[in-house]
Amino acid sequence: MANRIVLNETSYHGAGAIAEIAGVAKSRGFKKAFVCSDPDLIKFNVTSKVTKVLEEAGLDYEIYSDIKPNPTIENVQTGVAAFKASGADYIIAIGGGSSMDTAKAIGIIITNPEFEDVRSLEGVAPTKNPCVPIIAVPTTAGTAAEVTINYVITDVEKKRKFVCVDTHDIPVVAVVDPEMMASMPKGLTASTGMDALTHAIEGYTTKGAWEMTDMFNLKAIEVIARSLRGAVNNYPEGREGMALGQYLTGMGFSNCGLGIVHSMAHALGAVYDTPHGVANAILLPTVMEYNAPCTGTKYKDIAIAMGVEGVENMSQDEYRKAAVDAVKKLSQDVGIPADLKAIVKPEDVDFLTQSAMDDACKPGNPKDPSFEDIKNLYLSLM
Repeated sequence: MANRIVLNETSYHGAGAIAEIAGVAKSRGFKKAFVCSDPDLIKFNVTSKVTKVLEEAGLDYEIYSDIKPNPTIENVQTGVAAFKASGADYIIAIGGGSSMDTAKAIGIIITNPEFEDVRSLEGVAPTKNPCVPIIAVPTTAGTAAEVTINYVITDVEKKRKFVCVDTHDIPVVAVVDPEMMASMPKGLTASTGMDALTHAIEGYTTKGAWEMTDMFNLKAIEVIARSLRGAVNNYPEGREGMALGQYLTGMGFSNCGLGIVHSMAHALGAVYDTPHGVANAILLPTVMEYNAPCTGTKYKDIAIAMGVEGVENMSQDEYRKAAVDAVKKLSQDVGIPADLKAIVKPEDVDFLTQSAMDDACKPGNPKDPSFEDIKNLYLSLM
């Protein structure tokens, strides 16, 4: 079977990269932007950095901000109606995964209206047409939604998140500007950064991993490990490193899949609205321990990329433990909670477990989990 790589047509990287947006829009003949951004980014004048670029270039736009941290079916459907009424011909998604996932779903439904129920987009939907052109501008260094073929929507009624995988949804242009990330508070920087690390580690160890995705994911682990602490302290070099690291793993995991850290985190987000990065960060070391017997020598590479010294002289058990310990230490250093005690209610564990078992990320896990395995992983963190 052939391995496939899907990437952006174009991406811009570096401080001040948002200045390229006006030229991109004009060169592609775009007339009016539908700007998807969440209310907090508008409130704190982050979105306005981009809209100012549009205004100075004489480009028309309309803002849509009915977007929750875990975007819902209703957010998408309201956005579809707003796009139709706006007269826009392209989308600018400004924000983290929430804004970009909402934009992707809106863009897909506009060009593939038979999926307007949203739920039918779950999994690998048989869409026929590329979505409305999207220019994606991340403000967090975590999801890498600007370069992935994935998005996640919350079904409030059923208390579950569902993953959509569609090559038609990838933004045509990504603008990765670390200055757009400088206003992120420490907690959000930490949680989104650990989300990026989870992408890289799961992507490196998933069943679908191969040489090209390994190249992206292993380098991402190295860059994130050396950059996240600095980013949390808002050092420019830390911000720049995280902007690059999260994009690197986006190119990797989008093309090889993830594992049960994400399956379990999706369940937590749907039931408790737990921030996705926080859920991933709490779960990652425990799931790494569970998966270790099915990862060959990959934890040796992870330990080296995490900056652990003396790995070459370690036994297999030692370097596997060293890799997990390095992840735990980074998570602790950036202030992530160590367990789920303050999040999970015991009576919900079976529902969470079944949700994780049904999640689209589960099949990629290097070790095939049973219901009891996932249940015990949740319980071990309570």
